[in-house]
This record gives sequence, structure tokens and C-alpha cells, in this order.
Amino acid sequence: MSTQQTRVALVTGGSGGIGRSVVRRLAQDGYAVAVHYAGNPERAQEVVEEITKESGQAIAVGGDVADEQAMAAAFEATQAAFGGIDVVVNTAGIMVLAPIATLSLDDLDRMHRTNIRGTFVVSQLAAQQLRAGGAIINFSTTVTRTQLPTYGAYVASKAAVEGMTLILARELRGKDITVNAVAPGPTATPLFLNGKDESLVATLAKAAPLERLGQPEDIAETVAFLAGPARWVNGQVLFSNGGLA
Repeated sequence: MSTQQTRVALVTGGSGGIGRSVVRRLAQDGYAVAVHYAGNPERAQEVVEEITKESGQAIAVGGDVADEQAMAAAFEATQAAFGGIDVVVNTAGIMVLAPIATLSLDDLDRMHRTNIRGTFVVSQLAAQQLRAGGAIINFSTTVTRTQLPTYGAYVASKAAVEGMTLILARELRGKDITVNAVAPGPTATPLFLNGKDESLVATLAKAAPLERLGQPEDIAETVAFLAGPARWVNGQVLFSNGGLA
């Protein structure tokens, strides 16, 4: 298949957690994939090797998502390797949990930089560079609706992501580019499981009507839907949470 016939995806945070499952799922659909990492090139290279062993196309690209020059370089590297970009998936994010009354403002700033500025930087570049028929897929969280204590600062950052996502969809009128956000529920990733005891995890697993935690592959299916066949879904926040909220 020629490069022009192959859809190309850039996945931020693509070396771990949900991002890694998204990369694998898009590769299964025939996408050439740029696997972005922030600080662990070895892990990103492992993902690249997994895909290329299955005769797929993948490269690793690095950088801080909030650094516009680093991300511009990542976009350029992706285009140089594959000829263009059709889909950008923003899974990169950080989560620090604490009550609003006691959260370190340094932690607030770190989440703001990665989750808000990072999403903005990458969305801005995607809006400028994606080919017609493309898709921008950002990440929110179901906790914007369930309002769990200790998630205040994290939810604030993800509510901002939802806001910019819905407005960007309207700003790209006439470009044939969709812009949506995925809002996962409790999903069995290191980011989610870190710091939670077995009892809390079991309680959260029972919260959804399907009575289990989501798996990264569940979220990747939602992303694959928005990236490819879901051309009439635009300017939406899609909750992938087993019916939790």
C-alpha cells in the first residue's frame, strides 16, 4: 500500500496505558502510527517494534506536549516518515489527586501545563496540518460528571479540554475534520490504579452496571470508531464508561 493510501495517526502518550492500546488498535486498522513519548524512549520503541514485527508502520517521536517547538518537530517527523497526518489522539495527561483545600499549587500547575496547555498545543498544530477527512480526539474523564472528591483539579483541567474540543469542532467548519473527546470511566491503567488499595478498586469496578473496570482496549475501540467510521460524530464528548454516568 502506498503512503498516500495509508491513514496516518499521531498518538500522544502512545507508549503506555490507554495510549499504547490506542496505537495497537489503530495499527490493526492499517494506520501508520507515530508513537509519542515524553520521557521514556525505550518504552515507545518497544511499541514501535511490536507493530513493525506485525508488518505495520510506526515510528517513535518525543517531546513535552506543552512545548510547541517539540510538538512541531514531532508533527514534522511524522509527516516526513509517512507523508501527512490524518488523525491526532491526545492521550497524554497527568493526574494528581488531593482535596482542593490541600492540593499543592505546584501540582495544579503541572496538570494545567500537560492537560490543558499540552492539549491546546497539539490541537492547534493538528488544526493547522491535518488532511481532509481527519480527526482530532482529545481526552476528558467521566469524573466531570461523577464529581468524586479529590479529583477537583484534575477535573478542572479536563473540563477545559472538553470546552476547547467543542469549540475547535465549530472552528474547523468546511475543513472535513472532526473534533471529539473521549471521557473514560475507571480504566485499569497504571495511572488509575496507582495509590488505590484493592478494596477501593473493587468498589469502583462494581460502580458501573457492567460491574467491571474498563480495559485500555475498551477505550481504544472508542478511539478507533471516532478516528475512522464515525464521520457524523463531531463536536461531542463520548463517555466510554460501561454506563457509569
